[in-house]
Amino acid sequence: MLMRRNSWTAIATTFLLSCSCLCFCLVKPSYVYIYHGCSQEKYPPGTTPFESNLNSLLSSAVSSTSQSSYNAFSIGNDTSPDSAIFGLYQCRGDLKLPDCSECVRSAVSQIGLACPYSYGASLQLEGCYVRYEHVDFLGRPDTSLRYNKCSKREVTDDAEFPRRRDTVLAELRGDTGFHVTFSGSVSGFGQCLGDLSSSDCSACISDAVNNLKTLCGSAAAGDVFLAQCHARYWASGYYNYASESSSGDRVGKAVAVIIGVVAALSVLVVLLSLCKRAMG
Repeated sequence: MLMRRNSWTAIATTFLLSCSCLCFCLVKPSYVYIYHGCSQEKYPPGTTPFESNLNSLLSSAVSSTSQSSYNAFSIGNDTSPDSAIFGLYQCRGDLKLPDCSECVRSAVSQIGLACPYSYGASLQLEGCYVRYEHVDFLGRPDTSLRYNKCSKREVTDDAEFPRRRDTVLAELRGDTGFHVTFSGSVSGFGQCLGDLSSSDCSACISDAVNNLKTLCGSAAAGDVFLAQCHARYWASGYYNYASESSSGDRVGKAVAVIIGVVAALSVLVVLLSLCKRAMG
């Protein structure tokens, strides 16, 4: 009887620890969902050469994060064009490699849920970005707008705010790496994907800055994600304004719920296995 009680205690402990880890992962700042995009073209369910190459690419991305915050991959391009796949990941420039690795691992676990059986998909979290495509997109300039968000609060009581914001955004132009700048109470940063040349990165950041000024006006904070770069500014105290929900945020919560359900089912399978052993 004592053995069975100990077994049930172990099972309960395992369950609580699993739930605790799950909750921690879902709320960690670098894991906050920003946006995702999926191709309309789908591959058939089941084991296919493309799906095998996709799994290999995503696995390589996770493994590579122990050494680098950016990497790009191409698989199957020479041997089988029909199953070819190209992809990359990149972490925000201020993330340490362990945090980068955790973020990319989280993005990889979500991208298949957000875009099932898609020949192309991208997923942006707060701290990292993952993308794959059936066609080669690496190094090809693309400044299309993917996502933007402006804080609901506008700065109307500080005559210096527009000048300081414009100073911050002007300093971001021409940068080719991760760069943080500030002017008074306003800060900002910009970053390009690692597959862009210096000149293409500079042009992308310049377009992102123009979008920020046009779309966000006097908002206290703003984000613009183009296909290959990202720019952000914020007034003091407004770096993280994720609590201001939008339709995109609701999608992110739905993705998180799906992941939670999948994780809970996995824990349940383990628990049932332990129960069977304990009762046997």
